[in-house]
This record gives sequence, C-alpha cells and structure tokens, in this order.
Amino acid sequence: MLAHHRRPVSLCLLSTDLPILSTLETAATLYQKDRHRFHLLLNQPLVALPEIETLKPKNKQNKLIWLEISANRVIMTMQGQGRFSYRHFWEQGVFGVSRYWLNAESSQPGDAFRVRNYTRSLQLEGNNLPEYLRLEYELWSDKLILGHYVLHLQVHQ
Repeated sequence: MLAHHRRPVSLCLLSTDLPILSTLETAATLYQKDRHRFHLLLNQPLVALPEIETLKPKNKQNKLIWLEISANRVIMTMQGQGRFSYRHFWEQGVFGVSRYWLNAESSQPGDAFRVRNYTRSLQLEGNNLPEYLRLEYELWSDKLILGHYVLHLQVHQ
C-alpha cells in the first residue's frame, strides 16, 4: 500500500550561465513507494506567455508535474492538456535523456525532440521522507553544450 502525504513544496530551476530562473510554490502529494523511492505529484499553475501564444493550452487546466525520486535517480515528467510536455531522466554521473513534445491538435502524433543531459551532482536529503533535492546537470545536443542547470526542490514538513 502506498503511503501518501500532502506537503507544501518549492521547486526552482535556474541556469548558471543563461538568464533562466523559474520558481514554483505549491502543494504536492508525496507517495512513498518503498523505503527509498518516492513519487511527488504537483500541479503547475498556468503562466501567461504572450510571446509563445501557440504553446498556450486552449482549456485552462493545470499541468501535472510528476517526479520519481530515489537516492541515485530522478525522473521528472510534465504533462497536461496543453501543447507542450517533457520528460527528464537524471542519474549521478550518467548521460540521461531529456525529451520534449509539441502535441498536435489532431490525432496525429506530435513533434518531439530529445537532448542529452549529464548529471554532475544529485543530492537528496531527509530522514524518512525527502526534504531537499538538488540536481546539477548540463544539457547537450550532440557535441554542443546548451547550458548548466540546477533543479532545487524543497519539501516543507
């Protein structure tokens, strides 16, 4: 049986070499899969992006962010009724895959692309439940680096 807990969370993504900073403060549901594996589900509220009009969802539903967390691996998936989704796979010292989808309005499959990510550091802290997660990674397209990033998650108790 899954144990679950409702907790306030802070999620921050920033680039150390590009002007990118995104933060999200919301409530999330934390599911304990077993002693060292957790799933964290949170809703990302809609953000107005007038310069990216074609990516805005037509209906006003929130997007779901799902994190699968363990001490050595994190998978983050964002999906929703919008036209943009992604999935990242991070593991300490490993080249993982980041996939992005532009969802088509018809029944045809949408356009997708993928880049590699290299996880430089994965730090997970917490006694029984995760309280702090910090990921430092690089994005790569073939031999071109697309930036250095830090994902920081704080689960408030």
